[in-house]
Amino acid sequence: MPFARLANATTPTCHIGLGLAAVGRPGYINLGRDEDLGEDRSVETLRDRTHELLDAAYAQGVRYFDAARSYGRSEEFLAGWLRDRPGLDDIVVGSKWGYTYTADWSTNAEKHEVKDHTLATYERQRAESDALLGDRLDLYQIHSVTPDSPALTDKELHAKLAEAATQGLTVGFSTSGPAQADAIRAALAVTVDGEPLFRTVQSTYNALETSAGPALAEAHDAGLTVIVKEGMANGRLAGPHAPHALKEVAERTGLGCDAVALALILRQSWAGVVLSGAATTAQLASNLHAAVVDLDEDQLARLAALVEEPHAYWQRRAQLPWH
Repeated sequence: MPFARLANATTPTCHIGLGLAAVGRPGYINLGRDEDLGEDRSVETLRDRTHELLDAAYAQGVRYFDAARSYGRSEEFLAGWLRDRPGLDDIVVGSKWGYTYTADWSTNAEKHEVKDHTLATYERQRAESDALLGDRLDLYQIHSVTPDSPALTDKELHAKLAEAATQGLTVGFSTSGPAQADAIRAALAVTVDGEPLFRTVQSTYNALETSAGPALAEAHDAGLTVIVKEGMANGRLAGPHAPHALKEVAERTGLGCDAVALALILRQSWAGVVLSGAATTAQLASNLHAAVVDLDEDQLARLAALVEEPHAYWQRRAQLPWH
C-alpha cells in the first residue's frame, strides 16, 4: 500500500491531501470560482497555478496528490511537476478513470464530462494515465461508483484490475450521490479469486453530508484507506457561503470556516486522508490549519445540527452551475 509512506511523515498535515479538480480545468461547480481564478484561465495560467499549489502543499507537509482523467489537464500538470522534481519519493499519487473530459477547455460546454465504467474505457484511460504519469501513479480509482454502476458486477473488468494490482498498482474507487453507503458496501463485497479487490475508497463527507460515515468506518475496519473528498461541500462551507453556526464556531477558534470544516472530518477515526480542493495558495494555507483545530463538545454539537438529508444535499449539488 503506497499510503504506508504517509505513516513515516511527522508533519501534522500528512493526513491532508491536495485534490486538483478545481485547477485542472477552467470550469467547475465550486462556489466563488470567478473570484478564485479570475478571467485568465488559459492552459499555461492554470498549469502555473497548479505547480504553485503543489509546491506550497509539499512544502507544508502534504504528501498525497489526487487527479482524474476528467479533471481537464490535471494529470498532465501533475506529471510535469513530478518530472521537474525527480527526487520526490515520499509522496503518493492517485488518479481516477471512468469519466471522460469533454469540455475542450471551455466553461460553457453543454457537457463537461461523460461517465462510462466499461472495460474499454478503463483500458483507454489507463493507457492515457500511464503515458503521463508512468510509474509515478500509485493509486487508480474508479470514478464515482454508484450502486447501479456496472463496475461493481463486471467480472472481466475485475480481473483486469486485479492484474494491475499484481503489477504494483493500488486499485480503489470513489463514490458520489445519496446512496454512497450502498455503493461502498457493494464494493467491499467484490472479490477476485477470493481476495478483496479494492484497497482504497474516496467518498464525499462533510458537515452537511455525513451519510457515508458508517460505511466508511466499515471500509476502514476492512483494511481500506479512506480518502475524503468535497470536505468543503463545493464551497458551501467556505467563509462567504458558510452557515451561521459554522461561522460562529470558526470565530471562537480564531481560524477560518474552511479549517473548522476540514477539522471536523479529521476527527473521524476512519479518515486516512482528507482532501483540500484549494484553488489558491491562500486557501491551501487556511485549509491546512485544520490539522491544529481543537473543537469542544458544544462546538461539535452545533456543527452536527448542520447535517442535511442526503437526497436534498445531492439535489442541491446537482443544481450548482459550471462556471
